[in-house]
Amino acid sequence: MKKLLSCFISAVLLTLPNAVFAAFKTITLDVPGMTCELCPITIKKALQKVSGVSKVDVSFEKKEAVVTFDDSKIKAEALTKATGNAGYPSTVKVN
Repeated sequence: MKKLLSCFISAVLLTLPNAVFAAFKTITLDVPGMTCELCPITIKKALQKVSGVSKVDVSFEKKEAVVTFDDSKIKAEALTKATGNAGYPSTVKVN
């Protein structure tokens, strides 16, 4: 019985989509090029278009973006590239 249960569990785990095992990560990006109150809207839209991003908060006052993403799908470099392509170069903030 234990062997049957073990085989069943193994089969279920192998058929589950990778999303079940997603590792979400949150990073802060420094975005010093923000010059007006409308800049965060552009930055947020650019980051939300990146596949794997689940949450974006952009602060004009702090000149930073806090991004939560699935690091099994994308890396931080994709996020800095997205802001750069939108006209706002960024770097990962080291805490």
